[in-house]
Amino acid sequence: MAAVRRNLKDAHIDGISPETRFDIAYKAVMQCALIAIMANGFRPSTNEPGHHATVIQSLPKTIGLPNERMMVLDQLRKKRNLSDYSGVGIAEEVAAACVRAAEDLASTVEKWLRANRSDLMG
Repeated sequence: MAAVRRNLKDAHIDGISPETRFDIAYKAVMQCALIAIMANGFRPSTNEPGHHATVIQSLPKTIGLPNERMMVLDQLRKKRNLSDYSGVGIAEEVAAACVRAAEDLASTVEKWLRANRSDLMG
C-alpha cells in the first residue's frame, strides 16, 4: 500500500500531462488489484497477456467490490490500452477520473485488508 500511496501522491503533481497522471493513477489501480488478488492466495501470471483484465475483473470476488465500480476500472483499463497501443490522448477529465477511481479503490482495499488480512498491514 505504500507504493500505492506514493503513486497517488505523484498523480496530483501539477504541471505533468494528463497522460502521465492517468498512467500513474492506473498503476495504483493495478497495484491495488494485485494486492487484493494476492491477499486471497492467488498469484496471477503478470507475464501473460490479459493479466490486467484478470486482476481488475477479479475485484468483486477478491474484496467484494461492486460490479459497477469494477466496470469503471475496466473502462479505464481499456482507455489505457488505447493510449498505450494506439497513441490516443488522455483528456484532463479522464485523468482526473482515473485518479479519483484509484483513490477510491485504494481506500476500499485498505479497509478490506484491515478487516480481513490485518496480518498484511505493516
